[in-house]
Amino acid sequence: MPMMKVRELGVVPYEDAQALMKELQQQRIDGQIPDTLLILSHPEVVTVGPRARNDGIQPPSDYQTIGVDRGGGLTWHGPGQVVGYPIFKWGDREGEASVADIIHIIEGWLIDALATFGVNGERDERMQGVWVNGRKVCSIGLSFLRWVSRHGFSVNLNTPPGRVEGVAGCGLVADTTTSLAQLGYTISPEAFVQALLPVVQTTLRK
Repeated sequence: MPMMKVRELGVVPYEDAQALMKELQQQRIDGQIPDTLLILSHPEVVTVGPRARNDGIQPPSDYQTIGVDRGGGLTWHGPGQVVGYPIFKWGDREGEASVADIIHIIEGWLIDALATFGVNGERDERMQGVWVNGRKVCSIGLSFLRWVSRHGFSVNLNTPPGRVEGVAGCGLVADTTTSLAQLGYTISPEAFVQALLPVVQTTLRK
């Protein structure tokens, strides 16, 4: 079985992606497929995780929303963003003993990929994800079944001005999250994916 399969799906409605993730997660649990990374984007929608629902947090009324079962609060999805869903079986490689370890690994993927463009991505104690110049540009939220992950990460490359900025993450004020374009970096989705995939493959070989 190959180490990892990559499926680049283009623009996929969020509900369709949810159904596909659940199907592939069960196939990975059953050993029918290898670790599989979905690369895609969504039409604009804000996903509302359990923390946001519990705290009564909602985006402004002009945003479409959908409830999800991954960790965390509100996450914006839409044009100008690369989304990655690793349907991976974790726990067999070094440094995968906890959910926090796995999130740390995924943050490392994104930091290393951004570094190839001269972008200094960092972790921040305020919230998981990747930050540049004190602004959050990548979000991470996962759900697990038998240590196989579903959901994943999003990278804001060139999102419509003001849209991702208008959504407040858990414990964060609006305008904390932004896109790399708003910070002065020009990176195409195709170039970012080409930089990311070798980083992920290297992780899986450890």
